[in-house]
Amino acid sequence: MNDVMYLFLRRMRVPLVLVIMLYTVSVFGLAIVPGQDDAGNPTPGMGLFNAFYVISYTATTIGFGELPHPYSPIQRMWMTLSIYLTVTGWSYAVVTVVGLLQEPAFQNALRQGRYARRIRNLREPFYIVCGVGETGTLVCHGLDRLGLRFVVIDSDASRIEQIKLEGFQADPPTVIADASQPGNLTGAGLLSPHCRGVMALAVDDAANRAIAVTARLLRPGLPVMARVGDANTDHSMGAFGGDMVTNPFERFSTYLALAVARPERYRMGQILTGFPGDDLPELHHPPRGHWIMCGYGRFGHGVKEALTRAGNEVTVIDKLHYGEEGVDIEGTGTESASLRQAGIENAVGIVAGNASDLKNLAIALLARDLKPDIFVVTRQNQISNTSLFEAFHDDLCMQPSRIVAREFLALITTPLLARFRYEIRGASEKWSAELAQALSYLNAGYVPELWGVTIDTEHAGAVVDAITHRHWVNVGHLLVDPYDYEKPANALVLMVLRGDDSEILPTTAYQLEVGDRLLIAGSREAARRLELAMNNPNVLYYVRTGRERGGGWIWHELRSVKRRWIKHRATRGH
Repeated sequence: MNDVMYLFLRRMRVPLVLVIMLYTVSVFGLAIVPGQDDAGNPTPGMGLFNAFYVISYTATTIGFGELPHPYSPIQRMWMTLSIYLTVTGWSYAVVTVVGLLQEPAFQNALRQGRYARRIRNLREPFYIVCGVGETGTLVCHGLDRLGLRFVVIDSDASRIEQIKLEGFQADPPTVIADASQPGNLTGAGLLSPHCRGVMALAVDDAANRAIAVTARLLRPGLPVMARVGDANTDHSMGAFGGDMVTNPFERFSTYLALAVARPERYRMGQILTGFPGDDLPELHHPPRGHWIMCGYGRFGHGVKEALTRAGNEVTVIDKLHYGEEGVDIEGTGTESASLRQAGIENAVGIVAGNASDLKNLAIALLARDLKPDIFVVTRQNQISNTSLFEAFHDDLCMQPSRIVAREFLALITTPLLARFRYEIRGASEKWSAELAQALSYLNAGYVPELWGVTIDTEHAGAVVDAITHRHWVNVGHLLVDPYDYEKPANALVLMVLRGDDSEILPTTAYQLEVGDRLLIAGSREAARRLELAMNNPNVLYYVRTGRERGGGWIWHELRSVKRRWIKHRATRGH
């Protein structure tokens, strides 16, 4: 609001001074000009107060007539002059106000004022999303789906207007500003006690670095997640203590190499970090052998290195970087000659990794024509081209925006997931396949929800009370449907973290202690029922013993009706 007042006073300085001077001259002159009474006798001037009253209603064109007596010729001449002067003055002021309201700087100041008020009025946890391109939009939708509030800041006005058209449950505060400037980031709520994290998703790596540094210095300990496109930036940004720095090109290169070497483990990881409610990822079996890489930018470098490290032979086709070390054939891959020269007849896979989606699709189509059974990996840069890639039916598609969004959302919603993935980094293919199969059953064939629970009075009051009174609670009790003791809940405890020690996939007999942190997967309904069991003593007693306790006759009747209704619905479903 300070900026609004400053702009208003600066632009209105001349009009306001002019209006004040004209009114002052008009009032003072009318106050001293002699008049006449009803008999025509001369009278002294009407005085300052009466003159101010007459000028006020006359200048605004209301016009109450000549008061208190008919004016003398001199008074009428002065009134005529005053009318033209004052009307001209306030008309000029009105035109200036209209012009000020249409000025982009003033409109932006008004928007920032409304934005600042909305930030101050936020009384629930929120995240700051800096940059709302494709990745930022996906992150916003993920946060919205999880019921988390967020604030959007981007220097591109068109992106801000586009984000306003997205169908969010609650309209997020948005502002057009450069998030790399500390003042803009603090204005977005960085210093608010309700701010839970910052996501640096700008196109420019330097801007993301500046955002990470600002957040780290002004809010030490606040989670900072940044996307980078340059490996050097990735390493340098780590010096500033970012909680997560994701390079989508290097990350996918690692994923591709993992999919070639350990497909079951790759699929398990995709399920764990997928968007809840999305279709379960398919099991891919990228073959080993000779691969062709089309495009040798940041993505191409990472893919070649990963595939080579996994024991594959890679031939690189590129026109822009031909002559550099690592490029074998000059071309784009959209012509059959370059693909034949690269040995497509003997190749087991091809990666179309250019920055142009149409070029990548052209390479993929040509490769399939030349060798129908070749494994095709495409890079999709624009989400708007999803229908084209779906029509082609590639074997594996790399979407940089989705990779970053999935990584960030997984870290936000389930901080324990990073520890869990670290603990299972050496998992066998058989173990990974069994876990992926178990996860696929939890949410009716879709990617399950993942959430963390701490055994404390705030999140699991009934469990803490039971443990305090030596009524032991184990993992199996949490996996019982609180409405039907004989029915298991659609949930799976992936890990129990007790201090620095972790228990992966604990048995149902594993006894819980106060302070334990649990990583759980399941459906959204299972999460609500688990929360009920962990916080309601009567429900917890029921899942522990299979017997109902307390609550009175009405409680028992309501629970009985609820169980009968659930069983009836399940029967009809079959």
